[in-house]
Amino acid sequence: MSTLANKVDFEVIISATDANPNGDPLSGNRPRINSKGLGEISDVCIKRKIRNRLQDMGERIFVQSDDKCDDGCDSLRARADSCDELKKASSGKNTNKDEYARIACEQWIDVRSFGQVFAFKGDAVSVGVRGPVSISIAKSVSPIEIISMQITKSVNGESGKNGKASDTMGTKNRVGFGLYVFKGSINCQLAEKTGFSDEDAEKIKKALVTLFENDCSSARPEGSMQVCRVYWWKHDGKTPKVSSAKIHNAVQIKEKAELKGNEPNSVADYDIILNNPEGAVQPEIIDNI
Repeated sequence: MSTLANKVDFEVIISATDANPNGDPLSGNRPRINSKGLGEISDVCIKRKIRNRLQDMGERIFVQSDDKCDDGCDSLRARADSCDELKKASSGKNTNKDEYARIACEQWIDVRSFGQVFAFKGDAVSVGVRGPVSISIAKSVSPIEIISMQITKSVNGESGKNGKASDTMGTKNRVGFGLYVFKGSINCQLAEKTGFSDEDAEKIKKALVTLFENDCSSARPEGSMQVCRVYWWKHDGKTPKVSSAKIHNAVQIKEKAELKGNEPNSVADYDIILNNPEGAVQPEIIDNI
């Protein structure tokens, strides 16, 4: 595989309809929201979904979720120890960090994509890998409305008088509708260090387009989360003339004037305009609207 030769910038537009895109554990698992009322999805949440999609494609993943574990390892330490080459490269204080990182990047696509810190209890040294793929927090274009619903359960959790009554109340939270945007880049210089290739970039793109496949849950019913559009700029070289900042400001999304102050209910209620910067390559646009 050839190391990535062209810098990549991308932007992804996603919609949430009657779903909880990313619950906040410090707020009763309510959808994340900032001080301006805009919904948020953490970059960690997005990377988790990308890892899951890559795993569905048959790629080896280091940071696996427990419910998708495919190698029998119950921890990151166990997964690292299961790699014979990595164990041989670990020599206490004499560990060659560059060799250790090289082996880890060869073994797992998420390590060579996002990076990873290998720091385990009892180890004399830690090894850090800085990945070329960076992703921002997703934010909604318009303020979101959080809808809360009281729910009950029909059975006791425990037997006897210590068990809670069958009508114990709970709360389920969702976003009525939200249009979210997140942005990212793939850096060629860091790709050279991790061995991230053009083929890996194509896999990342495919994962972004299919981000919510096999991701349904009670909080996100099938079809409630959708990737509406992906913009993918593959530049002419490692260091393009147009900065990522200008590229990421190229897509303008505004509520349509005819809404007249009413809340948007779908992606069709927005005008999405691409003002590609002068001198920038034209992006590949993958439209799922």
